[in-house]
Amino acid sequence: MANWQLIEEVRRKNPLVHVITNIVVANDSANGLLAIGASPIMAAAVEEMEELGGFADAVVINIGTLDAQLVEAMLVVGKAANVAGRPVILDPVGAGATTFRRETVRRLLREIQFAVIRGNMGELASIAGVDWQARGVDAGTGDASMAAEIAQKVAREYKTVVAISGEVDTISDGKQVVTIQNGDPLLPKITGSGCLLGCVIGAFVGVSDSVLEAVVTASASYAIASEYAVKTLQRQLPASFRVAFLDELASWDTHDQEKLANIKEVL
Repeated sequence: MANWQLIEEVRRKNPLVHVITNIVVANDSANGLLAIGASPIMAAAVEEMEELGGFADAVVINIGTLDAQLVEAMLVVGKAANVAGRPVILDPVGAGATTFRRETVRRLLREIQFAVIRGNMGELASIAGVDWQARGVDAGTGDASMAAEIAQKVAREYKTVVAISGEVDTISDGKQVVTIQNGDPLLPKITGSGCLLGCVIGAFVGVSDSVLEAVVTASASYAIASEYAVKTLQRQLPASFRVAFLDELASWDTHDQEKLANIKEVL
């Protein structure tokens, strides 16, 4: 299910990834994209969204810090990317936390065709209409065994690939379900680690003919980079890990992903 050659394809093709994201993670998201060999654009003005959606290799829409004007920008760039045949990735941060977020996600899903929806269990459960005790933008608590069912349900309903991030990542195109059990526990201690993963997925989808293959490869490579990062630390602390992780993204073409990846096709 993974195609490790995509790591080199991203470096070779230098995909232009336009990211509308939240103010908390913009810097790390841009630097992470640069580290893997992609080229980020982090514009937010609605006046330039139609042009950007037409020529970016991928568009990532992250709803972390919403306002009404930003929602309009998201709609314009998403629709323009759809017209141009460019993949659009949705990161529905805190999708079920407030009425505004729920309504925004519903509108985005109604008006834009997304190639990928990436989020935590709480966010995808909200989209699927499954009862889940989310805590703001965090995953919250619920029945983790439902991940495959939720991923399949959302993927089928919205004709997309769904990536649910967690201790075990669950990915589905509505038919197949793949799990990835990699990654270090320090990774979720860094704010925006999931948001950056959405951007990395965008870069991989932007250079691949197979969305599912790109999502699996990006997710596994990203998690494995965190395992390499921890090995370089004298003390396992979040600030040191954050820097080491960025360095490992920049050098992940030296990682042995094929040996380390714990990928299983469960359906």
